[in-house]
Amino acid sequence: MQGKVSFEENAMPAVYVGVDVCKEWLDIHLHPLGQSRRFGNDTTGIRQLKRMLARCRPESIVMEATGKFHRAAHRSLSADGFCVSVVDPLRARLFARACGYLAKTDRLDARLLALLAASLRPGANTPPSPHIEALQELVNARAAAKGEITALQNRARTATTAFLRGELSRRLKSLERHVQRLDEEIERCIGEDPELGRKVEILTSIPGIGRITAWALMAGMDELGRCSGKQAAMLAGLAPVANDSGARTGRRSIRAGRPAPRRALYMAALSARRSNPSLTRFAKTLEAAGKPPKVILVAVMRKLLVLANCLLAQDRLWTPNPP
Repeated sequence: MQGKVSFEENAMPAVYVGVDVCKEWLDIHLHPLGQSRRFGNDTTGIRQLKRMLARCRPESIVMEATGKFHRAAHRSLSADGFCVSVVDPLRARLFARACGYLAKTDRLDARLLALLAASLRPGANTPPSPHIEALQELVNARAAAKGEITALQNRARTATTAFLRGELSRRLKSLERHVQRLDEEIERCIGEDPELGRKVEILTSIPGIGRITAWALMAGMDELGRCSGKQAAMLAGLAPVANDSGARTGRRSIRAGRPAPRRALYMAALSARRSNPSLTRFAKTLEAAGKPPKVILVAVMRKLLVLANCLLAQDRLWTPNPP
């Protein structure tokens, strides 16, 4: 009717926000409004960002995983009810190339993340709890220390100078004490959170999974127990990926995924193949079918992960004859 404006004509379009994160700054782009801003990656900057977002009420916010630098903004925005998705930087870079962009700047990255939010609509990610973040830091530090120990042991075996052997021996002893202190701190961190304690109890009840493997799975795959078995296998890089084209049926292989949990599961599968009756039978079936040893081991790793995911979802311990 004349003199009246319909609601649809004045309605604000759906807004998607891209956030490029670095140590000092948060670069923001609002799509399709075309607005770009920069805020400090600190308490004041995050507060200013939330005031701006409260006015445009975005459908979703997408940011890249950047180690620790995105965590404060992710937690604060999620706590205020914003839908925040944290995406793999490789996925964001491949999306940029698919859009025809080879250049990389903070402002352009924020714009492309906003376009990714509008095009792909990734689901929201719940920020990890402070106990999980602390566990992740400790487990990663332990893995780095163990890597240093292995490197020093290799050097010590080939050292011919008495002075160098003594220096390497002292560094090895220091690192071993460091790992021991990290183990104690990890146990203390888990003991402070009943939920983490229960997860350790469930995971270590599975034959083949020890406490070190349980720590690696909890720190590297916080989604365990809240996703499907197929999703868990994809996250760990243990799902065979199809490679077919036309009449050709290519060989399936595993790729990508999170390396730390996969490494832990590799050692666990070697043990589980001997100590877990159902997995022993499963491995023998594959062996009888003529599967290569590495393929059998990867299949056992996947079975072990899916079993761990199922038990965590059902909140029950492993039993030889499940109900």
